[in-house]
Amino acid sequence: MAIAKLNLFNITSNNKNLDKVLEKFVLVDYIHPVIASEIVDKVHGLTSYSTENPCNIILKELEDIEKENDIELPTIAVNSIEYTLDNMREYIHTTHDKIQKLYNQRKDAETLIKKYSDAMNQIKDIENLDISLDDLFSTDYLNARVGRIPVDSLEKLNFYSSKSFIFQSLRVDKGYCWCIYVTTNDNEREIDNIFSSLFFDRIHIPDFVHGTPISAYETLKMELDVAEANLKNVKEETDLILKENLNQLKEMKSELLFLERIYEAKKYVVGLGDKFNINGFVEKENVDKLQEHFSRIEDVNIEIRPADSDKRLSPPTKLKNNWFTKPFGMFVEMYGVPSYKDMDPTSIVAITYSLLFGIMFGDVGQGLLLALLSFGLLKWKGMKLAGVGIRIGISSAFFGLLFDSVFGEHGLIAPIYESLGISFLPFHVMDADFTMTLLIGTVVLGSIIILTTMLLNIKTALNRKHYGQAFFSPNGVAGFVLYGFVLTAVGFMFLTEISLLQPLFMIPFVVLPLLLILFKEPLERLIEGHKLFPDGFGGFFVEAFFETFETVLSYITNTMSFLRVGGFVLSHAGMMLVVFSLMGMMDGAFATTLVFILGNLFVMGLEGLIVGIQVLRLEFYEMFSRYFEGNGIPFKYNE
Repeated sequence: MAIAKLNLFNITSNNKNLDKVLEKFVLVDYIHPVIASEIVDKVHGLTSYSTENPCNIILKELEDIEKENDIELPTIAVNSIEYTLDNMREYIHTTHDKIQKLYNQRKDAETLIKKYSDAMNQIKDIENLDISLDDLFSTDYLNARVGRIPVDSLEKLNFYSSKSFIFQSLRVDKGYCWCIYVTTNDNEREIDNIFSSLFFDRIHIPDFVHGTPISAYETLKMELDVAEANLKNVKEETDLILKENLNQLKEMKSELLFLERIYEAKKYVVGLGDKFNINGFVEKENVDKLQEHFSRIEDVNIEIRPADSDKRLSPPTKLKNNWFTKPFGMFVEMYGVPSYKDMDPTSIVAITYSLLFGIMFGDVGQGLLLALLSFGLLKWKGMKLAGVGIRIGISSAFFGLLFDSVFGEHGLIAPIYESLGISFLPFHVMDADFTMTLLIGTVVLGSIIILTTMLLNIKTALNRKHYGQAFFSPNGVAGFVLYGFVLTAVGFMFLTEISLLQPLFMIPFVVLPLLLILFKEPLERLIEGHKLFPDGFGGFFVEAFFETFETVLSYITNTMSFLRVGGFVLSHAGMMLVVFSLMGMMDGAFATTLVFILGNLFVMGLEGLIVGIQVLRLEFYEMFSRYFEGNGIPFKYNE
């Protein structure tokens, strides 16, 4: 609905109060502070207090403690600092050093446990091999391979019976044969290639495993138990240290995060001699709250001025909208934020978007379902777009009443209008006699919207004191008169067959506006007291002529662009007609109902998405481009 009214504040005090002021400042979450560089760079003699943040290194070590021990230290609210940076740095480093030693021991124990577990799993597969592993793998002239081979490959070994290898099956389990083969050094590569082609999966026995498989397994089991016991002891000792230091670490983390905000806030501090000041913007309704917040600090002065009183600073924009228009603010922000002194287009977007979407997607059942689904997504998922969905769903249901469409079914609402004696409703969108009326109606609606946006542009330009833009531009008074007259002339010809295209009307309402649009730039220079044609008349005239010609064409194309509104009305009815045709081909109530449900969901998903995008296109290209620049600065809270 509007842009929030702001004040510019200036907090001034002595340098000795800097820390106290910043401790209070970081707790204020309803202001838009101004970075010091915006002022320091423009005024000689001012300095910035921005420094490197010493909290980052300490916080990084604290994060390492959390990450290494898979914990997250909770934070508490902090309003003042109890520990010094040196105390926190030393305490956290000492604690981390203790925990890190245990962390390294834990990692070593976990490595041993994995190593022993893997070895045990490998040995278990050859436990039927009654021979010392040292004898098997330490021969000078023979090479042994232990592993598994698919059962399907065993028969194929018969094709290689003449090759120099010995094969021994140990056991068969789950489609695999656990086995061992032995070959000579000279034939090693050839035999390995043969078994590889038969999908042999080798098991690598670790070098530290000795004795028979059974004795080696028992030895590894003992080592594994020792490693697991060591790991348990290390974890218990680590947990004890964390428990003893948890409160201090939690408090220090909270204070470090608070200190980090204080150091970051120094980028807003401007220094001049033994004083400093902080500038920013605050809503008028929060001025008293801001002054009360710093009232307990001595020698602090807060000066409140109009938002535009300092020409060095551009006031930010904070949109304030009611419950209906607020969700549409996301569309405005996608295009840009209005300047502080401009108008907020959110209410216009809310009305036009809901109106156009409702016309293009008019259906009572689908509209109410869209609103219901959007309400659920807003409540349970907090989706911003869902707020828009509720409103356009209700708009769709309203126009569905006018079009007599309930989940694509026509004729359900007509008896209600007949009983009320309303003869001109409902609108039969599929009636050939209504098609031309529908298309002309959408063009008329589009023309009214275009004329309205021109008026908005004139108002905005006058507020900015851009008089050339207000009177001579294609979207100013000249364009409004030209476009409005052409529409009026066409309307008269269509309704009364009276032609207004006569010299008496053409000269003031067509020729003169076109000349003003053509000579817009020279007229603006004339108002500002500059030379009319600084680069010569010839070059200017050629460029201006084609720009004016393009402007005239744009009036036509922009108006015809609104034909898509009527087109989508017909498209929606046509798609639902296809759904009902498919239902007629089905046998049985279940199949018919299934097609009805899936068809409606498909139309809602596909056409709803397309219509939403097309309406947004109309908003951006046919409306915003005429009256809204979106070059403002968004209001950013101090967080």
